[in-house]
Amino acid sequence: MNMQKTGSFIKENRKRLNLSQQALGEYLSVTDKAVSKWERGLACPDIENLKNMALLFRCSISDIVNGVQHDDSHSSNLPMDLPKEIDVPKSPSEDVTVTLDYTSAQSISSLLFGDNLEHTRGCIYSGLSAEMLRNRKFVSKPGRYGCAHEWYAVGENPIMAFGAPYTRHGDGYKMRRNHERNAQYITNYHAGLTGMGQKDLYLMADTDYDFCAAVRSFSGNQLTVSLIGSDKTVYDSKTLMAESGDYREVAVTLHSPKEDPEARLEITFDSIGTVMIGAISLMPSKNFRGMRVDVIEKIKEVGIKLLRWPGGNFAGEYHWKDGLLPRNMRSPLQSYQWLETQPHSSGYDFHEINTDDFIALCREIGAEPFITLNPTWNTPEESAQWVEYCNGDETTPYGKLRAENGHPEPYNVQFWSLGNEMGYGHMEGANTADAYAKVVREHAEQMLVVSPGLTICSSGPYPNQEWAEYSAQALADVASVVSLHHYAGFPQYIDPEMRREEYEGFIRKVDTEFQPRIRILREQLGDSKVKISYDEWNAWYAWYRCGSVSEGIMTAAFQNMLFRNADKYGVIMACHFESVNEGAIKVYPNGVRLSPTGQVFSVMKAHANGMICALEEDVTSTRKQDVVTTTLLNRSFDLPKTFCLNNTGAVLSAELYSADDVVPGTEFSVSTLAAVSENGTVKIVLPPHSLAVIRTEVA
Repeated sequence: MNMQKTGSFIKENRKRLNLSQQALGEYLSVTDKAVSKWERGLACPDIENLKNMALLFRCSISDIVNGVQHDDSHSSNLPMDLPKEIDVPKSPSEDVTVTLDYTSAQSISSLLFGDNLEHTRGCIYSGLSAEMLRNRKFVSKPGRYGCAHEWYAVGENPIMAFGAPYTRHGDGYKMRRNHERNAQYITNYHAGLTGMGQKDLYLMADTDYDFCAAVRSFSGNQLTVSLIGSDKTVYDSKTLMAESGDYREVAVTLHSPKEDPEARLEITFDSIGTVMIGAISLMPSKNFRGMRVDVIEKIKEVGIKLLRWPGGNFAGEYHWKDGLLPRNMRSPLQSYQWLETQPHSSGYDFHEINTDDFIALCREIGAEPFITLNPTWNTPEESAQWVEYCNGDETTPYGKLRAENGHPEPYNVQFWSLGNEMGYGHMEGANTADAYAKVVREHAEQMLVVSPGLTICSSGPYPNQEWAEYSAQALADVASVVSLHHYAGFPQYIDPEMRREEYEGFIRKVDTEFQPRIRILREQLGDSKVKISYDEWNAWYAWYRCGSVSEGIMTAAFQNMLFRNADKYGVIMACHFESVNEGAIKVYPNGVRLSPTGQVFSVMKAHANGMICALEEDVTSTRKQDVVTTTLLNRSFDLPKTFCLNNTGAVLSAELYSADDVVPGTEFSVSTLAAVSENGTVKIVLPPHSLAVIRTEVA
């Protein structure tokens, strides 16, 4: 790097945009002195600042480093085209005055309050699913002595091995995966106790648990299933039979008298013979179709109005017809990208939620279902059959099958996506724009024959000019929406002296990364009527980190930005990724609570379908009947911010969400905010990095 040439390049482009050193510094969340040092060749910007300057200057990072700008505007190798202009946001502590307008006929669509439910990491297993057992269907290869991973052998000399499975795939399965279908064999050559068990199960006090297992034997063996405490006390024990012949599911109810975070489940027998176990299930008797009721209550509190399922990346691993099988019989599904999608469950998903369960969940929480297809491994006919299962009446083959499964009325699923992130290396299938468009067109056409009027979303590595032209626009007649994803890098907060700079740089990404991508994609779509679905957004690696107030403030800033830009750029849907154990809802064996992101969602949900009274950078105000809800955001790290709301009625309530710090592990404290309307004006001063919600009467 020639620091003098780099500095001259930065200075030239800054002046071209009519920016002062202070304005560029505010844009990048650095001081004007830092900008001055760069321009004089005395210091070098870090990679994050280089990325943001490249976005601002419409150039590549290498252009800045080399001090020479090249014309890359026609290169399809760029991950995204750069914006023609970027608005430098106002100072986050600048006072705001807003006059409420009750005459607007425009509302904030509830479809902007979406989320994802992907079978990945901790969202299902140890999250929404009520299943307590690890590796309950015995995936992968066995461990030492033939015992499945996560299980231990009981007895002195058990002979254990994998054998003929109970689980299987549905019709049409084509994916090339390994070790998805196994069963655990246990042989007892000598009369004496033998079997298998699993430890570290969290039992709640005075709670019933439903146990079920698919078992068989060669000569019939009586089994004992027991819940055992950490002190080796047997809390409950029941007997059942493993009969000769085919697998048969047997079930009992077990009771835990007290709370125990280190309990065990054991399945044993003491007669000579071989017992085969194809699948085991243990969950609290109080559940909703195999899902935790306490987690569902928090999902309701978050206020999700559109739910995208089964992925995300997992959509490329999912075979929907497996869901037509009974839950314990459904084969596990191996992850194509093991480390990314299923690290919490040995690289496999155990298919705990099928189409019927998903629709039931959507109805329970009041959300519209949004289903992602697998166009790589499912044929167009199979995709159309899935639509028919959801939307066909009882005169159609798959509509009849749905009715036979206990759901006579069509589900009427409106929103469908033609795969996920197609064109990226981590997804199998067509990875060029024209090849993808050719493949999925046939899927969309057959789906529309089955159910005309669907809202179908195409996928791709957007924003990307080549994909916009040869995929999104080429598919516009069958897919009226295109998918957009983005994740912002998160602050590390390693150096305490850099805490403010990291925080403000992170929050500013709403303006420097999230918003420009909407604008760029809109420009690339040209005159087409294709709309945008921002159906994955979050801070990167939220699923691997402790949450923080930083992410809560970013979430509020993102939603404010989205509300202001949705109609302007044609964004009709948006889905956060994803609430359960990956951003908004923290699930524990003995409870569940909201993260700062979840707290923000619980506040902002009041705007869904509300009539707009005001939309400013840090202010959203909506009306429902005679109640006006106004949310106010102070993004500043260390400065208070004053808001004046004019033309208000009487204050009904006011709450403040504030925190002493923004680093990982912080949460908002909720307190009552002193707010009074005097002569139609409410004046409020918010502390740094805080959110307020004010409810007033219509003036």
